[in-house]
Amino acid sequence: MTEPRSDALVVFGATGDLAHKMIFPALYRMEARGGLKAPVIGVALDDWSNDRLAARARDGIETHLGGIDDVTFDRLADRLRYVAGDYREPGCFAGLKAALGTAKRPLFYLAIPPSLFGAVVKGLDDAGLAEGARLMVEKPFGRDLASAQALNATLRGTFPEDAIFRIDHYLGKEAIQNLLYFRFANSFLEPVWNRNH
Repeated sequence: MTEPRSDALVVFGATGDLAHKMIFPALYRMEARGGLKAPVIGVALDDWSNDRLAARARDGIETHLGGIDDVTFDRLADRLRYVAGDYREPGCFAGLKAALGTAKRPLFYLAIPPSLFGAVVKGLDDAGLAEGARLMVEKPFGRDLASAQALNATLRGTFPEDAIFRIDHYLGKEAIQNLLYFRFANSFLEPVWNRNH
């Protein structure tokens, strides 16, 4: 059975470095391929507007991808919304709930320090936003085994295990980059490892 798609992407830490360097360029690529169908809601402490978030996204895309197609970016910018708030305050999650509207299966992406994971998960739970949702967390995941286990218990206290995604965007970076070398160094692979296969 195919899992239903998320009907909203919420990025906690939307004004931060990870969003600027990695998330916005990835979302732009998804938009360019027609793979982005949901609204994108950025959440952070900074007192920004939707336009300021779009400007930050544009800068990240231009800086890290080396260029931008205005039509594609305009489609992405139309999806962007911004909610300002302190993750430890209920008002932040009330604003997020309003921004989500009728979304039933959001994906919450925690591009924030692990020390804030607990506050965000509690806020989502208290606001009634955790049910049916999925959670994606970036590394680092704790400082050591004990803190990672405690953090894991916090996440699993609100979200079922099959709704939690732990990612490390650098874990496979070297191996993936080596695939290009492997492809072109082996003449029997090059014809079948192209955009048509």
